[in-house]
Amino acid sequence: MSNYTRFFLCILLCCALEAHAQLNDLARIDYTYIPNAKSNVEYSRFRALFNYPIKLKDDDTYLFLGLDYSNIHLRSEAEFPFSTRDLNDFQLLDFSIRYTTPLRNNWRLGMVFQPGVSTNLVADAISIKDIVLSGTVVFIKKGKVFNGKAQKLILGVTYAGNSGFNFPLPFISYYKKFQPDWSFSLGIPKTNLQYHFTEKHRLKAFAQLDGFTSNLQREVPVINGEEAGSINLSLVVSGLQYEYHFTKQLQFYARAAYILVTDNELRSDSREPIFSLDNEAKIYLRTGIRFKI
Repeated sequence: MSNYTRFFLCILLCCALEAHAQLNDLARIDYTYIPNAKSNVEYSRFRALFNYPIKLKDDDTYLFLGLDYSNIHLRSEAEFPFSTRDLNDFQLLDFSIRYTTPLRNNWRLGMVFQPGVSTNLVADAISIKDIVLSGTVVFIKKGKVFNGKAQKLILGVTYAGNSGFNFPLPFISYYKKFQPDWSFSLGIPKTNLQYHFTEKHRLKAFAQLDGFTSNLQREVPVINGEEAGSINLSLVVSGLQYEYHFTKQLQFYARAAYILVTDNELRSDSREPIFSLDNEAKIYLRTGIRFKI
């Protein structure tokens, strides 16, 4: 699937992007699992992130310094026409710098810059090819209060070099709690519909992008003399999420989703796909604990 196809598919599905959650998260631990029931590759990911806030001014201006770490495992019982020894374990580590400050007329600026590494760590040292860059710039405006929650408009752009979608995405979101028990977030690339059973129990229908990109420190000979220099997994998923809110800031969540689109590819150094590992996985499970602003 080409980058342009992915882009327009994201718009049509209005999927949720992790960058939005990271703007609000102070700490998060989660685990993602994709079984190989209908595919030849099993996927699991442990992720932990932490952001430390530093108040810069009395006008609600903050700097956040943080770390975002993922350990990803791919397991397969299928036979491939090349060695998969270096295609099992991947390490992703981002160092994040986040800045937010109020502007005029109830607008707020939010910026995220994340240099990091994404690699299979089979060589003796990190190289320039292992380095990835990510960033987000958004403008946030709070509006009138409905049913105890303020409307929120977000406009901006986001890019994540190790997310599986290696091109910039627009960021447009409008949030409103339109009934005492119902709220929605509508836009690009985020859309969800949430039902509030109580203050503690919530159910959310969502769509989301997920995946990762990693450098292969030793190029993998594949077929016809071609060598793979990176691996890319991109997913479009849609499903339900249950949330239990211990407090306004601390929550547990569990997701069960159906994978609408899967691309799991080995790519050349120029990012051209040269071999598809698996495109048949359909079940997506995820659970975690989140502490947010």
